[in-house]
Amino acid sequence: MEMLGSVVGSIISSMAEYCDYHKDADEHVKNLKRKWEVLESRKEDIESRLEAELRRGKKQKKEVELWLGEVHKIKHEINIEQVPARWKFLSRMRMGECASKKTKVMEDLSIQASNFTDSLVVDLPESIGEMIPAPTLVGESTAQRTMQEILAYLKDNDVQKIGVYGMGGSGKTTIMKQIHNLLLKETEKFDKVIWVTVSKPFDLIKLQSDIAYKLKINLSKFDDVIARATELKAELEYKKRYVLILDDMWEAFALEEVGIPEPTSANGCKLVLTTRNLNVCVGMSCKSIKMELLSKEEARKLFLDKLGHDVFNTPNLKAIAEEVLEKCAQLPLAIVTIAASFKCLTDDFEWRDALEELRTSLKVSNNKEQQVLEKLKFSYDRLENERLKQCLLHCALHPEDYKIGKQELIEHLIDEGIIERRNSRQAEFDRGYSMLKKLENACLLEVGIYEYSSEKFVKMHDLVRDMVLWVASPQFKVEGHLGLEDFSDEGKWREDLVKASLMYNNISRIPPNASPMCPKLSTLLLQGNKSLKDVPDSLFEHLHGLNILDLSNTGIESLPNSVSNLENLTTLRLRRCWKLKHVPSLAKLTKLRKLDLEDTGITEVPHGLEMLVNLRYLNLNVYTLKIMPPEILPKLSCLQYLIFF
Repeated sequence: MEMLGSVVGSIISSMAEYCDYHKDADEHVKNLKRKWEVLESRKEDIESRLEAELRRGKKQKKEVELWLGEVHKIKHEINIEQVPARWKFLSRMRMGECASKKTKVMEDLSIQASNFTDSLVVDLPESIGEMIPAPTLVGESTAQRTMQEILAYLKDNDVQKIGVYGMGGSGKTTIMKQIHNLLLKETEKFDKVIWVTVSKPFDLIKLQSDIAYKLKINLSKFDDVIARATELKAELEYKKRYVLILDDMWEAFALEEVGIPEPTSANGCKLVLTTRNLNVCVGMSCKSIKMELLSKEEARKLFLDKLGHDVFNTPNLKAIAEEVLEKCAQLPLAIVTIAASFKCLTDDFEWRDALEELRTSLKVSNNKEQQVLEKLKFSYDRLENERLKQCLLHCALHPEDYKIGKQELIEHLIDEGIIERRNSRQAEFDRGYSMLKKLENACLLEVGIYEYSSEKFVKMHDLVRDMVLWVASPQFKVEGHLGLEDFSDEGKWREDLVKASLMYNNISRIPPNASPMCPKLSTLLLQGNKSLKDVPDSLFEHLHGLNILDLSNTGIESLPNSVSNLENLTTLRLRRCWKLKHVPSLAKLTKLRKLDLEDTGITEVPHGLEMLVNLRYLNLNVYTLKIMPPEILPKLSCLQYLIFF
């Protein structure tokens, strides 16, 4: 009897609970909606934090991953529909029950989220290095022989410093990229493998910063070179057995000045460098290894691989092809670029015509580097139109080994007029991507993808860049990323100068009397000089032909009034000039087509903005901007692209 009473009591209790689900179904569903809104907000906050914290070398905590999974799961389980009418007892009861139980789950998830007060990520186990995209080795026997010799010395305890030298374009960098990736597997022998491109001219501070970046340390807090070297040395010694690969060195230097510990058999460290000059190897006390040219058989095979068909078995082309191959002088880079120029030629008269151009371009010279540049210039001369040449010339304005984002590059090609004006920006970008593809196919640009994003970039082989600047000289002044601190260099500001690039240097001051006499100068690129705080009025006094002015990523606080008189200016880029508060009147700049003020410190739109009737691109993504007068935009009738905060 007692048991029966217990069962009856349980049934009555359950029936009461289900009656409550039926009676309060509306309230349960409203509560469910409120709890979901709170939970969704917390989810969005956590995802935002997570995005910021997922830096290099970090991974999401397992508990955070599970929590986000549970939230994602419940999002698809809740079904917030209209509550059934009271006479639909079972349907209404089930909805009330489901809403009540899901609300409890969401309350528990919200409590869990409140416990995520610390970091949402943990450190990954440190790897000894990162894989580098490496081209396929060309010249199997020669390359493999050199590669095995380098690897043998890396395993030899009596050899600490190795220098690989040879002509530009002979494959030194390619072979070292392959070795770098092989060394990443040698975890028992080495604790860290570091790759740094040195390039010319030697810049001690830049080399220190590049090595520090690979070690994930920050040297910016040290102003003194010796203090930076001390910090770097301590970090490298902490890494114990490391391999430091310095690619493309042009002069010897003292390791202690940079902060690189001397490699010894005791510390197990190795230094490997590549250079075009044997004297650099000698100056660094390296075991020297010469990068030999391809054998004739290897050169022939590479030439055919790049052509895609066997011209040597085509009777009317065989003799011409033999001479073309001979002109390449067994140099891999020359073979690749010249073969790309001949690849689309089918008839014998086309081959003879191209060969005659090649003969003409290869002037008699005893200078081997000059001979290489002349071979590469043939591929430049064979480009199908002048716009492709101008595109390549523009790429050479960037620093050596610089990765140029494709999207930004195309923007600049549009600004320069290298990409002709079209009805839409999409059409202009399509043309830009097509042009870059043609230069990639001609082997004059290399393509890659940034490590931590999906964006593609292009870069120039240093020898191709040398060739392009040789072609452009003396109308180009290019001194980007050289660590320059002084703007003034009277001898190089020639009257016939057309383009000047001093981007990404350490220029902090432009003398108040600086006034280059360059009436033909159309492009002046000063972006990336973060220490530059002031630009004098005198700078633009004789630059009335200026079309493009880029002062992005500088520390300027005011744009000089003389900019107001640059009536031929078509592009003014001031992006990320955080301290910029004053922009003079733009009323006279009626030819201006692009104005980029994103992330500046201006509080009001520049005076005369409504007069820019040819403006097509306007970026006012400025959080300090207080108001945009409504009467301005209707006057900008040509505007295609507008960003406004």
